[in-house]
Amino acid sequence: MFELGITTEQIMGFLLVFARVGAWVWLTPPFGGGFLPPLVRVMAGLAFAVPMTPAAIAVSGGISLEPVDLLLQFALQIVIGVALGLVCLILLSAVQSAGALIDVASGFSLAAAYDPMMQQQSAVISKAYQLIAGVLILVSGAYLILFAGFAKTFEVLPIGNGLSTAATASTLTEALSVFFVAVLQIAGPIVAVLLLADIGLGLLTRVAPTINIFVLSFPVKIGLTLLLVGIALPQLTPVIAGLTDSSVDAMRGIVGR
Repeated sequence: MFELGITTEQIMGFLLVFARVGAWVWLTPPFGGGFLPPLVRVMAGLAFAVPMTPAAIAVSGGISLEPVDLLLQFALQIVIGVALGLVCLILLSAVQSAGALIDVASGFSLAAAYDPMMQQQSAVISKAYQLIAGVLILVSGAYLILFAGFAKTFEVLPIGNGLSTAATASTLTEALSVFFVAVLQIAGPIVAVLLLADIGLGLLTRVAPTINIFVLSFPVKIGLTLLLVGIALPQLTPVIAGLTDSSVDAMRGIVGR
């Protein structure tokens, strides 16, 4: 009779590892956070859980096969994965949020004020920044740093250990602070230039009151925004690298390292 040589402990260990990995992948860009379809995220979680399972089982010292313990551990691993994924989502979404702020300042999102159905179509810079950030994470190899940092969580916080709520809350609060600072650093210069453009257009109406400034401001600000975004795009690579390092540090803070 053909036997696979896989024990019940290994199967249960894989499911527990997948619970943590799947929750993390579901939220963490560029795989999660709505960047990929749900089925692709689930398949990615299954694929990433396979190489992590042997080491996770070895570090845990053994998997309890009691049904109640398994259910509790499965729920706990999901909570840990969500906490780790949430902190990565907060930090790595700073680029997309900066794009949304630029959309508001440049007038791209003004269409949503007239027609709420056009909200997704009007988020031009935000969607572009999200796509570019995801591509940079993949092309630059930053995702390998994220995976390496996440894999270490099974060593620091093995299966069977609980999660520190104090460390999690403190790390999430710190991540939000870094998030807001990063958004201002990315979008701040462009928003400041657009503000100066608004002031210049306002002074122009005093010089030539007959000019329809409301109509003139749209092409001027949109063209200026596209020019500034084109200049700023090459600077996103070090930003992504810094946010990746911050994400790894945040994951270490959650698991208590």
